Amino acid sequence: MAGRIAVVSAMHEELHALHADLNQPRIERAAGREFHLGALHDQPVLLVLSGIGKVAAATTTALLLDRFAVDAILFTGVAGGLGEGVRVGDVVIGDLLLQHDLDASPIFPRWEVPLTGKSRFAADSAWSDTLAAAARASGHAVHRGLIVSGDRFVSTSAESTALRSELPDALAVEMEGAAVAQVCHDFGRPFAVMRTVSDRADDSAHVDFSRFVADVASALTRSIVGHALASRSRT
Repeated sequence: MAGRIAVVSAMHEELHALHADLNQPRIERAAGREFHLGALHDQPVLLVLSGIGKVAAATTTALLLDRFAVDAILFTGVAGGLGEGVRVGDVVIGDLLLQHDLDASPIFPRWEVPLTGKSRFAADSAWSDTLAAAARASGHAVHRGLIVSGDRFVSTSAESTALRSELPDALAVEMEGAAVAQVCHDFGRPFAVMRTVSDRADDSAHVDFSRFVADVASALTRSIVGHALASRSRT
């Protein structure tokens, strides 16, 4: 049997539709989290909410890799669009993840995680390819490249303009992916990050984000992740 895959989101609205599809579900609890184990499309899975922000995401990821020994982590949710041509409703696959608010300079280069020599962490190409194919099959435009993460909700034009200036290849901004990437790198375990663009990380982001999460995010996760798991279970 294939190894268990963890599907992780930061918010309930991004994940709850998958719970209805979970076969033979059971719940285990640890560190204030509920880990929902079962199967989707004949694939053993674990569904869990990480909570919002890098620390919450790192805690959840470490538990998944150590206590639950999952084979891979798929982080799904929404993000603010940064890259030119990245529109609301598009899907961004994070081939690379970076913490835009990490700065230990001048001791270490800006954005570099101290003592690792790395600022950009690469996702698993096979899982990223699978998610990209599933998103296209579900009718979404797909962008692949750099996603940046930080412990603040980017919601002004000034902030998003500054990020585009400093990191011109960044496609989207969110609050968890790079933390997941760093922990998975430490464990030597594969991961992928898929984000659907809910807003353009500008002055209207707080309105667009809330509406998009409530109305759209869960169905998108169910469609794309479900398609990806089904395609992997057939291989």
